[in-house]
This record gives sequence, C-alpha cells and structure tokens, in this order.
Amino acid sequence: MIKMIVSDMDGTLLNSNKQLPADFVEVYQLMKTAGIRFVVASGRQFYTLVDEFAHFDHDIAFIAENGSYINWDDQTRVIKPMKAQEAKAMIEMLRLIEGTNVVLCGRKGAYVEGSPSDEFMVELKKYYAKHSVVEDLLDVEDDILKIAVNNFHELETVVYPKVKAAFENDFQISTSSPIWLDVMSLGVNKGNAVQMLQREMGISARETMAFGDYLNDYEMLQVVEHSYAMDNAHPEVKNIARHITGSNDNNGVTSAIRKQLMMCSEK
Repeated sequence: MIKMIVSDMDGTLLNSNKQLPADFVEVYQLMKTAGIRFVVASGRQFYTLVDEFAHFDHDIAFIAENGSYINWDDQTRVIKPMKAQEAKAMIEMLRLIEGTNVVLCGRKGAYVEGSPSDEFMVELKKYYAKHSVVEDLLDVEDDILKIAVNNFHELETVVYPKVKAAFENDFQISTSSPIWLDVMSLGVNKGNAVQMLQREMGISARETMAFGDYLNDYEMLQVVEHSYAMDNAHPEVKNIARHITGSNDNNGVTSAIRKQLMMCSEK
C-alpha cells in the first residue's frame, strides 16, 4: 500500500507554463482521504514552494534546495549547510565563464552579485521568492544550502564539465535543467532527504511513489519502489525509473496517482 507520494516540481508536476495541474487540489484531497502523505521535492527555494501551495489548506511536506532544507509537520531540518568562503575557488572560477550567473541559496534568502541581466532576473524570480543583489557573494553571511549556477547557452557543454572536473570530490553536483546546475555539500540530494522523511514517518521504500524528470531527481527515484519518470524526462532518468508516465504538459503526475488510487481501492 502506498503511504507517501513524492514529486519534483519543474518539468514534473508543473507544466511548461509553471502551473499546477487543473485537477491537483482534487487529487490531493483523494490522497488525504486515502491516508497518503504528499511530499514536494524540488531544487526551488522553500519560500517559493510555500507560495505555490498557499491557495489551499494542506499538510504537504517540503524538500527544498535539492534536499538541503526539509520541512514537515512544523519541523525544519537544514542538511550540511556551508559558508560562502568554503566555495570561494568555485565562485571565482565561475565568475570567469562568460554568461554564467551564480546564486548563493541561503537559509534566509538567495543572493546574486553585480548587475545581473534582466533576462536572468526573470529566470531567477521563478524559483527564488526571497532574493537580493549584493556587491560580493563571498561577503554573504548566511547558511548556504546550495549554489545554483545558470548559463543560458553553454551549461551542459562548458560549465558542468568544468565544475565537475574541478570539484566533484568536494561537492555534490548535478544539473537540474538544461540551463541550471546545482552544487550542494557532499551527500546532500533528494534521495537522502526522502529517506530521512521515510524514517521519520515510518514509511518504507515499498510504500513510496516518486516522480521526476531531470538528473537532480536521480537519487530520489532510486530510494523508492514505485519510481516514475515523466515522458519528457532526461534519458538517464528514464533508464532508472520503473515506470514512465505522461509528460508534465499532459498531467502525467496526477494521472498516475489516480490510477494508483483506483488500483488500491479495487484490492
């Protein structure tokens, strides 16, 4: 019996216009009636996730910043935060790559430096409700949960290979979309965060279903028995998922949940 359902947001639960499925509130109520706990697991900032679901009463648990920040039942856990100075070499390298924007994702908010372009600020605001522009990222005083790196044109061909070659032994590194790269402390990922919630709630991998579309969902789909990749998912994500559901623009998540609930009711 399924007791927990976990879903990524962008490219998974949200459609290409960054909207929840039209039937999400109805499906959420069906999950509650069935005693299933719903968990959002995203690279987004916690404050942005809270705003997304503020329009209805819920008890959703949140895994934010790719597993660095976990909130459930009025409890919050911050996993292995770092200081800006600990990533000084990386930040200084990224500054030299043309077209690259660096975001320090802190417990109190997100930080960018200099004079960011209008195009980047539009992109930033989609994921970081609380943000500020500072003169120097290395002077930021906050617990850093994640470093997000944006490049609109060469993220996977230039930025990711450079960061991985220089820092893969020091940080957890994964791409979250074709234009975003995420860097966390070693061992921080959505999979470990899901396992923590499973332990806290007494729920097994066999009782957990999860949905994802990109490489930052890779570990999460490996710690649940009922793993689903979206039809629009990265090929590597499809390779490890046990099931493929419809695309994010075709209500793939809510359709699969409805089918699961129907199967359970027939048993």
